[in-house]
Amino acid sequence: MNYLSVENLSKNYGEKNLFTDISFGIDQGQKVALVAKNGSGKTSLLNCLTGNDVPDSGKVVYRKGINVGYLKQEADYDDEMTVIDTVFESDNEKLKAIKEYERCLLNPEDTEALQDAFDTITELDAWNKEAHIKETLSKLKLFDLNQKIKLLSGGQKRRLALAKEIIEEPDLLILDEPTNHLDLDMIEWLENYLVNTNISLFMVTHDRYFLERVCNEILEIDRGTLHRYKGNYSYYLEKRAERYQKAEAEVGKAKNLLKKELEWMRRQPKARGTKAKSRIADFHKTKEKASQNFKEDKVAINVKMERLGSKILELHNVSKAFGDKKILEKFNYTFKKGEKVGLVGANGAGKTTLLNIITGTEDIDSGKVVLGETVVLGYYNQKGLQLKEDKRVIEVIRDIAEYLPIGGGRKLTAVQLLEKFLFPSHTHFQYVSTLSGGEQKRLYLLTVLMKNPNFLILDEPTNDLDIFTLQVLEDYLAEFQGCLIVVSHDRYFMDKIVEHIFVLNGDGTMDDILGSYANYRAFKKNRENNEKKEKIEKAVKKDSKKNDKPKVKLSYKEQREYEQLEKEIEQLEEEKENLSQELNNPSNPYDKIAEISERLTQLVKELDEKSNRWLELAEYV
Repeated sequence: MNYLSVENLSKNYGEKNLFTDISFGIDQGQKVALVAKNGSGKTSLLNCLTGNDVPDSGKVVYRKGINVGYLKQEADYDDEMTVIDTVFESDNEKLKAIKEYERCLLNPEDTEALQDAFDTITELDAWNKEAHIKETLSKLKLFDLNQKIKLLSGGQKRRLALAKEIIEEPDLLILDEPTNHLDLDMIEWLENYLVNTNISLFMVTHDRYFLERVCNEILEIDRGTLHRYKGNYSYYLEKRAERYQKAEAEVGKAKNLLKKELEWMRRQPKARGTKAKSRIADFHKTKEKASQNFKEDKVAINVKMERLGSKILELHNVSKAFGDKKILEKFNYTFKKGEKVGLVGANGAGKTTLLNIITGTEDIDSGKVVLGETVVLGYYNQKGLQLKEDKRVIEVIRDIAEYLPIGGGRKLTAVQLLEKFLFPSHTHFQYVSTLSGGEQKRLYLLTVLMKNPNFLILDEPTNDLDIFTLQVLEDYLAEFQGCLIVVSHDRYFMDKIVEHIFVLNGDGTMDDILGSYANYRAFKKNRENNEKKEKIEKAVKKDSKKNDKPKVKLSYKEQREYEQLEKEIEQLEEEKENLSQELNNPSNPYDKIAEISERLTQLVKELDEKSNRWLELAEYV
């Protein structure tokens, strides 16, 4: 059953062509992702689909009677409304019924109204809906339901918008960067929800694990043309590479033909005859094809940084709190040369505060922060680039430096660096105000790198960057010889870049996990299981004191199951450890990483189930 048909859609902004005559459809149950470089028209296409913009030509047709939800980048709600009122502000019959029932509960004396509300929910079979609402708000950590919208942070508003769309349960859900402002737990929950529900999806996201696990079709806008790939992210990468190889071969043939035709053109043919005119027209087409560039250069920049001395960054007994909220308590750490650290923690745990402490923009309560004399900090923060609108792209870079010194006494000019970071020559003299949001983020990132730091601090660098820019950034950081601290909810990015992870627990303590994101998740799951085991053991001890009856013993079958579970859990833990190490192998291709990641996800689920059963049986051993 077809939900959406897009027919011959075109969109231009001035002289800039975003896309031309693109057509596609979305059927019931399909989960489709759109990828493209920043500035290629992703947001414009979403706006055309949702009626927030008008295409130059073509049409968008939805199946009659279906409900369409749209998560946009900026939520627009009434500041005076509360969280719960915003959630219930809907035309959804089930939501209306639950809202009325909740209202009647505040006045239980009106038994007739309460009974009517109860009957309505029963008729609509909406009792499960209430549980769905509570679970969604809880998973997205929206606990204060009576808080006014104006008191919410930008991230909280974004999570509320996502919660509202999920609770509405539309037939087709359109998502624009759904993982922005979500912590890792939220991302995993959302991922599992979207995988296990029959909802139809059309989304723009830079999260490559999300693309791998959720989507079954990927669309790419490249040079104004739409390309379709029936498969997940790994399949897309494979087929895209094949398409580029084929295109490069065709460009090579066109260049050879152009040489021959150029000689004929230089003889100034008189285009009087039909054949001559046709040949001249073919020459211009060949010239246009031969000028295309399908090569995607990797960024291998051997930057000549300022030398790092023996003393880099030291934190001695650092403590920081905001009222009763502890961020750090007597934290100690000494950074070594070339160290690459990931920083994770729940929203509000203090990640940005720690970065501000390191950069000297946040005072500490006690302790000492010592920064080495040779350290040149480069700090990419979430506030973004603050520039005058009449500034041109090339001027932004040249205001910092004309060139970047690289190895072997060579220099990389501002123009060359712009091109390396996916700013083609025709964009260099554009005004910053004309760039898309993602392009502005990419330019801001480049201004940080252009200062040639030897200690990089990146706070959510992956937000609003397309996957192609992320690949460029990953290549750059792989060659980066200095120190790095990165905060990111992009699991793929973290797995590829960092060597160990600081986990801010939100109570002043911090864990240091060797390895990447997969190791962190395994560590967290083990800790949760241990905490669960401790609770059960305490409950068992408490019950044994209250109850003098003899302890119930396991049956022979249960005893064998208990012993078998111990062996299985040990084997699964060993497999998980091996896979986690394999995930950190930088030589693995994308499809191998995706395969390992998928198996790790299954392992964590199996371990959780078997551990819970083992804990149940352990009560009686």
